[in-house]
Amino acid sequence: MELMEFVSTLLYFVIAIIVVVIGLVIFEFITTKYKDWDEIANGNQAVALSIAGKIIGICIVLSFAIYHSVTVWETLVWGAYGVVLQLVAYLLYEAFTRKFSVEEQIKNNNVAVGIVSLGVSIGLAFVIGASIT
Repeated sequence: MELMEFVSTLLYFVIAIIVVVIGLVIFEFITTKYKDWDEIANGNQAVALSIAGKIIGICIVLSFAIYHSVTVWETLVWGAYGVVLQLVAYLLYEAFTRKFSVEEQIKNNNVAVGIVSLGVSIGLAFVIGASIT
């Protein structure tokens, strides 16, 4: 193995962390009226499940982006686009759930809604990731 392979892996690792953190900040800013990490610190399992889904979802999209990209720049572009599509999917999920507010239910620690949110994030991440060419 060459040194550049280790450097490249480290670079993609750092990029993934940055994209995940930025993605979570954007999600929290746009979709919630509460602080995700405060809720998690207080034991809100529904929020934890929802955040876990977002993290896994973003990482799935990034893994497809890394696999299909030739350059780091392409990976960043596809990763950012994936985060945007994940956000759109989450907003559609909230919009199509008319009987209740997903965000209110998650804030109220409705674990069932948290599990579905986790599934939506992960499931759509595979669709988004697979569409990266």
